[in-house]
Amino acid sequence: MSPATSIQATEVKRESASIAALGRVIFALAIIAIGIETFVCARVVDHSLGPEHDIIPVIPWVPAMPWLAYLFGAIWVACGIGLLTNRTVRPAALALGSLMILCALVLEGPKAAVNFGSGNLRTVLFEPLAIGSLAWLLPGEDVIPKWLVHVGRWLLAISLVVFGLDHFLALEFVGTLIPDWIPWHVFWSGFFGVAFIAAGLGIGLNLLQRWAATGLGLMFGIWVITLHLPRVLGLYHIPNASSPNGWSSLFIATAMWGGLWAMPRSRSPRQNT
Repeated sequence: MSPATSIQATEVKRESASIAALGRVIFALAIIAIGIETFVCARVVDHSLGPEHDIIPVIPWVPAMPWLAYLFGAIWVACGIGLLTNRTVRPAALALGSLMILCALVLEGPKAAVNFGSGNLRTVLFEPLAIGSLAWLLPGEDVIPKWLVHVGRWLLAISLVVFGLDHFLALEFVGTLIPDWIPWHVFWSGFFGVAFIAAGLGIGLNLLQRWAATGLGLMFGIWVITLHLPRVLGLYHIPNASSPNGWSSLFIATAMWGGLWAMPRSRSPRQNT
């Protein structure tokens, strides 16, 4: 390897490490935010269910009991804090990933299985599966079992492919979520669908995984800045955009952004070459 090539390779590794470190912080802060919101909304009434229903949490993936919502909120916050330090990142990531995936399969899986044609139910199922998988992958292959790396990578890949297919199944609806100042709404909906599917296949098959994760993470970051954050702040004047559901969407997109950027840390140097 020539000196110039060696210097270039060193710069690429340095930039990759910087992106991964930033992604880890973003991911951790998003998990902390999800925990705080779960705590705050633990006793919010969902009036759409009718007056006969008791006070229930409105945050997805959480059992419909306030005391459990408080417990889960505290766990999310603790895991998010644990992700910020090297000493506690492994147990925090394993606990977060396991609990997210367990909640998805136990609480949301049966609902989605009964009506898998519902895009909303599929989304609520595969969002925690994706976030939980990212948590499993975050510590790195040298500190977690290889079988867990493979399971996490494929769960993430399947989730991303499902997100991509959902974009095509609801092409025009997804286009309505794009701000008016951005042109070609239907085109961008299809483009995002292709990006999801391509990234999912790349991650699942371990082909250009670093680039797939970094590029898709950038897409989520752009969404956070141009779509989710302005919506919840009321800049687009969309009714109910600042509801708990709107804030949840913001934090979920932020977690996906950070988790995907942190993924290069989960790969060995030999695989990154």
